[in-house]
Amino acid sequence: MSNIDTHEILVEYKDQIRILKQQINELEDAGKSKDAANKRCLQKLEFSTKDLEKALVKIEELEEKKKGTDDTI
Repeated sequence: MSNIDTHEILVEYKDQIRILKQQINELEDAGKSKDAANKRCLQKLEFSTKDLEKALVKIEELEEKKKGTDDTI
């Protein structure tokens, strides 16, 4: 094995390592984006759940109010 072959192999390995590092960075960025999107979705779900709970309470109040009005008639 000559010195040129060894040099070529080292250059190729360095290039492959550079490519792998770039792919790792891209995957990490994609993971961060996914985490951020999941967090936003979870917040929307929490807000929707709170709104639904408030709406259900209001419906119950209105039904009780209507029931009380119907009883007096």
